Amino acid sequence: MELAYIPSPSRGVLYLGPIPLRGYAFCIIIGVFIAVWLGNRRWVARGGQSGTVADIAVWAVPFGLVGGRLYHVITDYELYFSPGRDWVDAFKVWQGGLGIWGAIALGALGAWIGARRRGIPMPAYADAVAPGIALAQAMGRWGNWFNQELYGRETHLPWALHITSSEGGRVPGYYHPTFLYESLWCIGVAFLVMWADRRFKLGHGRAFALYVAAYCVGRGWIEYMRVDDAHHILGLRLNDWTALIVFLLAVTYMIVSSRLRPGREETVEPLAADGPVASGGSTEGTETDAEAAKPAASEPKAEPADEPKPKAPAEEPESATKKS
Repeated sequence: MELAYIPSPSRGVLYLGPIPLRGYAFCIIIGVFIAVWLGNRRWVARGGQSGTVADIAVWAVPFGLVGGRLYHVITDYELYFSPGRDWVDAFKVWQGGLGIWGAIALGALGAWIGARRRGIPMPAYADAVAPGIALAQAMGRWGNWFNQELYGRETHLPWALHITSSEGGRVPGYYHPTFLYESLWCIGVAFLVMWADRRFKLGHGRAFALYVAAYCVGRGWIEYMRVDDAHHILGLRLNDWTALIVFLLAVTYMIVSSRLRPGREETVEPLAADGPVASGGSTEGTETDAEAAKPAASEPKAEPADEPKPKAPAEEPESATKKS
């Protein structure tokens, strides 16, 4: 008898009348809001305008969802296109199945389009949103808990995940909660990036590259624990190879970028650089006008003082001497 374990939800969907409320979708939506909120705070702190992150997210999020789904369907095509399978299920995102590699790749393309439309550097934007993306992943992993999927090997540790569903080939039992491991890892990655960015003033995309590299390290060992079906190459799961390659690319980018473009961008959003002059003109402009008016006001006062010659004051001492 197990004394402690992590229970699985009895179902991953609730119905509000005819409207289904799916836990997986709620986790994704909450994660997006977290990423936009934190990204906006960091962007404004870097000198950008409030709302820019949300405007670009309008491009990045749909691209990311499509990319994540495409990666999952392509790498697990047999789930949808094998004999006896219904290819229409490939469009049922709410049932789970978003590959982070595809989501980041295509989401970056969407973000690049949005950033280009606003005339801001994509690397600076990526640095601002990197910790938020990690926290969004941490939240999104709880969607796997609602769906009772992506767990690890069997275990009897006190924090074992109790799988109760037998659908899709699942075997009820107690397993490593790899969804929880990855969620906690992503939270750690977010704080690591924020600390390193504050400590070393990372710029030109290096904060984002650090997020990618750190995530890949955790994904590598967590992926190795999972027992769900996956393609293997030379004894390693496909996602392990992907994590290794992406890790090397991220580290290489950090090294090359630090040599070619050290430091951090001084201006991340040209419109924001002009914005304080226009929006804050009532404050800064007033002070400047006042300072400029002071010499103009003092000049007329100086002229009357110069007109009378200092003869009269000079004569007073002389008369005083004669009187004495």
